[in-house]
Amino acid sequence: MKISNYLKAALLIVVFVQLPFSKLLAKPKVLIFCKTAGFHHNSIAVGIPAIIKLGQENNFDVDTTTNSAKFTASNLKQYAAVIFLSTTGDVLNDEQQKAFQQYIHSGHGFVGVHAATDTEYDWPWYGDLVGAYFKSHPKQQEATLHVVDRNFIATKHLPAEWKRFDEWYNYKYIAKGLHVLITIDEKSYTGGENGDYHPMAWYHEYDGGRAFYTELGHTDESYSDPLYLQHLLGGIKYAMGHAK
Repeated sequence: MKISNYLKAALLIVVFVQLPFSKLLAKPKVLIFCKTAGFHHNSIAVGIPAIIKLGQENNFDVDTTTNSAKFTASNLKQYAAVIFLSTTGDVLNDEQQKAFQQYIHSGHGFVGVHAATDTEYDWPWYGDLVGAYFKSHPKQQEATLHVVDRNFIATKHLPAEWKRFDEWYNYKYIAKGLHVLITIDEKSYTGGENGDYHPMAWYHEYDGGRAFYTELGHTDESYSDPLYLQHLLGGIKYAMGHAK
């Protein structure tokens, strides 16, 4: 028994010696990607520092970029998750798409915020990753959200009914197999077009990785709202590989 314990201790010493000290202390890191090839949301400017602050308070580092050239296999592998913060349009070329697919396939995470569903319409793999494609939206207004799963890390703090002012998307495509967290009550506002099944936030495992999406987050005020920030933080933690 003593010999076995000595061997275990020796193996631990070998592991610690071989690993750089910086690696032992390294925090997990996420990348905010906020390139826009279509409409540019002003709330990106307040969303970035809000997520950086979430990282500072929750022990993860945050890098930000609008440069799609950062989507290489060697660069992406340093990140636990990539956050598409209100990206729009065609933001990645073919090689960058391949690198991102490889990144997800290798077990990493994705977070889509608001206009992430208004992105890469000609890339079906991405449509299934993010979970939907944007069609239209009515004017910004208050609506009632139903939190249909309050056991998940991104929704357990929310009320069962959440009244909120934001910009509410209609979708022309919704992927199958999503674990829906929040739906919107189309009777509570004008302009909804998806009927009784109108999801607003979801998560799923996809192609070897994890994906979380929240439609919420158009308004600047979202990024100073504690309920929304905790919701977003939960999605980031899930994408990084934390427990559900």
